[in-house]
Amino acid sequence: MRVAGVIPALNEAASIGEVLRQIPKDRVERVVVADNGSTDATAQVAREGGAIVVSEPHRGYGQACLAALDYLRQNEPPDVVLFLDADLSDFPEEAHLLLDKITEGYDLVIGSRVRLARKDALLPQARFGNWLSTRLVRLFYGERFTDLGPFRAIRWEALERIAMADTNFGWTVEMQVKAAKHGLRCAEVDVRYRPRHGDKSKVTGTLRGTVGAGTKILYVIFRELLS
Repeated sequence: MRVAGVIPALNEAASIGEVLRQIPKDRVERVVVADNGSTDATAQVAREGGAIVVSEPHRGYGQACLAALDYLRQNEPPDVVLFLDADLSDFPEEAHLLLDKITEGYDLVIGSRVRLARKDALLPQARFGNWLSTRLVRLFYGERFTDLGPFRAIRWEALERIAMADTNFGWTVEMQVKAAKHGLRCAEVDVRYRPRHGDKSKVTGTLRGTVGAGTKILYVIFRELLS
């Protein structure tokens, strides 16, 4: 099973090197870092860490992920894509938990932070947003998720089938909603989660970011009902 890692990154020079060092090389054969217009040395540190770096100057979490997928599409697509963040809040060495579940026959595996996250890692607004969003997904789409966490693995064939399109913070929920709509086999595994390395979160670290991301997530959930 050929696995490629995808890491969207914006000004994460302080952490991206350690993230890459902790990714298990025996399970992940290559990593694509999508540099999303960083003004620091993110791209340089990522290259020095052995990653393939693609540049996506148009800001947006989903935009960066789409750029990485475009690269993979044109350069021997893998069997599975492993998504994780660049800020060292995930534990990359736990990739085997997600990938082992894929080998059991699942199409999409989410790393759920709900049970094992450090209390200071998932802020109250993030916990509430997860609770509300996953219950709406369960209500409208019938899939019992507990988290919209970024640490996830999905089969390439399934990823192409659901045709991801969101360019910002609706990316994770769009993937889960579309997976449910397309009847993909979905699962969750418990993963650890810690406070991000460096400055505050670009999403939940500010009121504007929290409200913006929350609004977009709800919009995607209801938009997909009508499509």
